[in-house]
Amino acid sequence: MFKEGLLQGKRILITGGGTGLGKEIAAGYLALGAELWLAGRRGPVLEETARTLMRAHGGMVRTHAVDIRDAQAVDAMVQRIWDESGPLTGLVNNAAGNFISPTKDLSTNGFNAIASIVFHGTFYVTHAVGRRWIAGGHKGSVISILVTWVWTGSPYVVPSAMSKAGVHVMTKSLAVEWGKYGIRLNAIAPGQFPTEGAVKRLRPEGKAEDLGARNPMRRIGQMPELQNLATFLMAEGCDWLSGETIALDGAGWLATGGNFSELDRLSDADWERMRALIKAQNEKDRAGRGA
Repeated sequence: MFKEGLLQGKRILITGGGTGLGKEIAAGYLALGAELWLAGRRGPVLEETARTLMRAHGGMVRTHAVDIRDAQAVDAMVQRIWDESGPLTGLVNNAAGNFISPTKDLSTNGFNAIASIVFHGTFYVTHAVGRRWIAGGHKGSVISILVTWVWTGSPYVVPSAMSKAGVHVMTKSLAVEWGKYGIRLNAIAPGQFPTEGAVKRLRPEGKAEDLGARNPMRRIGQMPELQNLATFLMAEGCDWLSGETIALDGAGWLATGGNFSELDRLSDADWERMRALIKAQNEKDRAGRGA
């Protein structure tokens, strides 16, 4: 779809780049010649992803283990990037967290676990990169991975819906404020794409593929479709496109709302079972971070 070497000379940071959608976007960018930095909390996972991507596509992928909830750690990471490889040209805010829960049962810690990554962390990274672009007179492009709930809201994922809506507004606000510096901000709101993390926390008793029947196009998303849109937004040639959030979901949210309202049918016993499955996945992930 895109010419070879389209992203040659681009240096792009992808948060949450070791797994899921971030890893897929990274693969698309690397194949087109971009130099990548992948950030996330699990250093070994990032390093393995970097090796896998470079074996498949060549190029250069560097990694930085960081908790984006820590503003000072984020700033140190971005300074390291500037020092070691020069100014970034692009940023993909992909790092996130989410789980389903009745809001009445949500703890303060549960809320903060999501909001501190999605809301605070996304701002910290965007701010650390953006102010360096402005200080150095560099143009740049920011893409944030959102959800269609930024337009509709969603029950049972209220911390994520609130936080992603905040990033949606940040995208619009900074597109105006930073446009004079040649900095663009856009966002993608993907529908159902088959990633392990999302399925195990948001559909712990089902499969992402099961949702294809509810979609107007009778299927779920395919990773090349996400890679293509992320490439279009990052490449040269659409420099007047800024401040937009683009749904990539086969018109799913227009047809069904694209949210979790169907979970109203669950009983207390169903929710207890869901919580056990999500807890088991969280413990598995924590063990992986300690490896």
